[in-house]
Amino acid sequence: MSDEEETQPTDEQKIEIAKWFLLNAPAGEIQYIAKDMKAVLQDETLYITAAAEAFPLYNKSHMICLDFPDRSGEVMVTPFSEIGENEYLDPRTAQVAIVDHVNQVCRRARPANDEELPTPYIEEYRYALDIEVTKYVSEAYPKGICSVHCVNGKDVEEPGMDFELVVVISAARLSPQNFCNGSWRSIWNVEFKDEAQLVEVRGTLQVGAHYFEEGNVQLDAKHECKDSTMFTVILEMLYLSPEDSAHSVTTIIRHHETEYLNSLQTSYSKLPDATFKDLRRKLPVTRTLFPWHNTSQFSLRKDIQKNLGLEKKK
Repeated sequence: MSDEEETQPTDEQKIEIAKWFLLNAPAGEIQYIAKDMKAVLQDETLYITAAAEAFPLYNKSHMICLDFPDRSGEVMVTPFSEIGENEYLDPRTAQVAIVDHVNQVCRRARPANDEELPTPYIEEYRYALDIEVTKYVSEAYPKGICSVHCVNGKDVEEPGMDFELVVVISAARLSPQNFCNGSWRSIWNVEFKDEAQLVEVRGTLQVGAHYFEEGNVQLDAKHECKDSTMFTVILEMLYLSPEDSAHSVTTIIRHHETEYLNSLQTSYSKLPDATFKDLRRKLPVTRTLFPWHNTSQFSLRKDIQKNLGLEKKK
């Protein structure tokens, strides 16, 4: 067997490599990457296998939004809305979307059954929080989308039991014609704890950006927050109305997201004057500026010239 044959990747390795590129595509760019992967692999079977595994993971991690075929609503494709293979629940319309992941479209929809929906008691809290978060997102993020799901305790029918809601927020600004794409994603776990008489809020915020005009610059920033001080703000919330609790939770979300955005803006405003300058030494370790205008004084240059036969003839 030749060395060239030994270094050729196996089909399994090719699939894993293709999946890696697909999963790491910036927001809104996976279809471009898929087209390139198909051309590179030159094997339809390998491409189909890689795409079938990568696209569902990518769509859920980027929390893409798809319209129902009849335009009656839209569904966010997330791990929290997934109720079956290629099936995703939209709690607002109580419809289940059947999704074609590779083409990123909703092929058809069906009504959700009772087992797939929360009880009326939980729905009161979910609906109230959805209303408040939707107002906030419409103000904070152009073309932002959001959804609220019950991930634990959806069968709870009265006070006295714990349950958990998840708020997902996604906003993307895609401008490939200007060589720039960006996205915001945040996930907020809201746990209603009856025994402790508090609501615990945990957030994961992720910002991505890709600028690729005559270059390739990417940003991938992630921030997690779980501040114990926020718990006391909403102490005894379980005995408040769903509307009051929704307002309190949304205030917490607004506060932390605004704080994180401000910290990002502050950091990047310092890039030209501080960060970029710190990327290189002002002086070498010798504390002496390197004389680029007169390098002949260094023996290393002379040695290289001598060894390569580049010395000037006298």
